[in-house]
Order: sequence, then C-alpha cells, then structure tokens
Amino acid sequence: MKFGGSSVGTPERMQRVANRIIERQKEGNDIVVVVSAMGDTTDNLIDQSKILNSNPSSREMDMLLTVGEQISIALLSMTIQAAGSKAMSFTGWQVGMKTNDVHGKAKIMDIKPDRLLDALKEGNIAVVAGFQGVSDNGELTTLGRGGSDTTAVALAAAINADVCEIYTDVDGVYTTDPRVVKNARKLDEISYDEMLELAHLGAAVLHPRAVEYAKHYNVQLVVRSSFTYNTGTSVKEEAVMEQGVAVRGIAFEKNVARITINGVPDQPGILANVFNELAEHDIDVDIIVQSGTQNGTADFAFTVSDSVKDKALEVIDGIKSLVSYREVASESGLVKVSIVGAGMVSNPGVAAKMFTTISDLGININMVSTSEIKVSAVIKQDKLNEAVIALHTAYGLDTTEQAFVGGPAERR
Repeated sequence: MKFGGSSVGTPERMQRVANRIIERQKEGNDIVVVVSAMGDTTDNLIDQSKILNSNPSSREMDMLLTVGEQISIALLSMTIQAAGSKAMSFTGWQVGMKTNDVHGKAKIMDIKPDRLLDALKEGNIAVVAGFQGVSDNGELTTLGRGGSDTTAVALAAAINADVCEIYTDVDGVYTTDPRVVKNARKLDEISYDEMLELAHLGAAVLHPRAVEYAKHYNVQLVVRSSFTYNTGTSVKEEAVMEQGVAVRGIAFEKNVARITINGVPDQPGILANVFNELAEHDIDVDIIVQSGTQNGTADFAFTVSDSVKDKALEVIDGIKSLVSYREVASESGLVKVSIVGAGMVSNPGVAAKMFTTISDLGININMVSTSEIKVSAVIKQDKLNEAVIALHTAYGLDTTEQAFVGGPAERR
C-alpha cells in the first residue's frame, strides 16, 4: 500500500490512513506500506535550502530531502501502534534499497528485503520510506519524480506481493482530466502499455518508471483513492477491450516549447551533433520533425519542456560552429494533446478523426508524433480545453467507460 504526501498531510489524515492499513491487515494480509513526505514538506525543505545556498550540491540535497519521508514513516508507525497494532518503520537503506550513485535521480539496482520480511513474520506492519535508497558506497540517494511509486512497485516485485495498491487523491484512471471534461469517466482496468503511454504523455497519477517496473515484473497494480472506498483502476498486462473502441483516453502535457533550427547542412552527423550535445546537458527532447532539403540545407524542429527552453537555446548557440545553421527560432505557450488506445493499430482513420476534430475548431496543428497506440499533436496552449473536450466527444468517451488519468496527482 503506497500513500502519497496529501494522504498523510495532516494528523487527521494520518490516523485515517493508519485505520485503513489496520483494516487490511485484519483481513488476513501481511502489509508493507510505502509513504511520501507529508504535504508540502519537500517543497518547504527546498525553499529553506535556497535561502542558504542558491546552488547546493546534489549530495546535500539528497541528504536533506530524505528527511521528509523519515518523518512520515516514524509518525505513521506511531499512529498504527497507538491504534493497537504492531508497526516498524524502515528507511530506504534499512530495507535494502540499493541504487546507483546518481544523486537526485538514482535508479534502483537491487533490493535485499530480508529485514523487512523478518518484521512481517513477527506480525509487524512494515512502513517504508519511499523515494530513497543508498548507493554501494553508502551515499543516501533519492529516486527523483515518482520515486515513491517506483519504490512501492519495486518492493512489491522483490517480495512477490499479491498486489501493489497506489493510494492517491483521485479514484483511479480516467478518460481524461475531470477538471477539463466534467463527464470524464473512470476505467475499471487498463493495460500496462496504455498506462505507460499516458504516463509519458502527461498523466500524473502514475509515474512511467513505476509502470515500467510493474510491466517488467508483472506486478498487479491498482490505483485508488485514499479518501474513499471506491473501486480503483487495475493496471494489468491485458485489459478488457470494448469492441470497436480504438481510443481509450486523452492525455495532455502543458508548458511545451518548440525550437526550430533553419538552414542546417544536409549531411550525415549533423542531427547527431545537436542531440548529443542536448543530451550531455540533460535536456530531454520529445517530438522531432525534419523538413525536406532545399539547396543542400534542411530545417528541423523539436519540442522540449518550456522550463528548459532557454538552456537548450544556449546549448545550440554554443555549437553553431559545429553545426553551421542559418538561424534558430523558438515558441512557447504550446501544449501536446494525445489520444491513446491499444485498439488504434487495427482501426483505420483514428488519426484522421483527430486532425479533423481539431481543424473543425479552427485550431492549427504545429507538430505531430505517432506510435502504434498513440497520436500526439502540438497546439496553442490557450486552445487546450476546447480541443480535449471535442476529442473526448468525438471518440465516444463521454458515454463509454474508458481510461486515462484524471485529477491532480501526488508527485511522490
């Protein structure tokens, strides 16, 4: 059972979570609980660090941020004990969570849960700090965005758990964000592949790394609310497909920027030089489009998060002598809207319907990206709600139980 920061954000919520955990134990289950830092604890710690040091080392930031989860596990264990059940808390290193040594975005390399399993045998509820681990050289590390989800799924795989339940502030996976489309609907189940695409495309209920772990180790995953007892959404290898339904949900990602490089020599290695340099500076590139060649040169464009646009432009300016482009242009205020569904591959015309629906609204499509189970279009951000509502209706999601993620989700 994994609980995010808002689920344990106050003493009252902490008590409610403790009661829910004890209920599950009384049903005859051995329980491992993974928790995030309470409420705004992490943001507050980051703000305090900035007051004292505008550019702190990544090692010291990891040392600082792991404190948030330690507070949560101790308080939750005390709450469970006060309610009459046995509980024992564990930091990431105590539970055997081995990572590489990349501070701020470490990857789990191995888990040795012997101590945790011993605690379960003694009748304890094991309460584990999410988002953290320890490297081979004894350094505390954090797993980055979605780290607690990843901790929970990885632990579930390591101890062969029957199910991994992700408790959050929404009821499950929705056809789209209910804040944008009021009649968005929750799905009973969704496939790993569809959920992975949605997570990569802006869905915030589950982090892609957690879904990748679940798919790789075949962990039964359930997304449900910590505030209600409603049935959640099951994420599994193959979900029930409604006949004739191609699109399962609509995702979107805000704050997208487009960078265009014009007049690039049409010769081997140019694109490699550009994107290798961007990668060296940890800049993630999404959609890439290259135009046809003319007079020995070509133009190409790509998207990045708006938060790294200026950094990307600096990198490109720094390699002008190597790439010999004519000019660079950029545009902010964009959004990526995507349709997702495993049935798209066997249903012709799905992309055409998307483009027609957007075009009928008088909205220009700036860039397009496709895969077997998704189509993405980059449009102006101020047209986002209008486009999502129209697409939701066009694909019959207003009246059919499908799947995407909705609502505000907890990051860790």
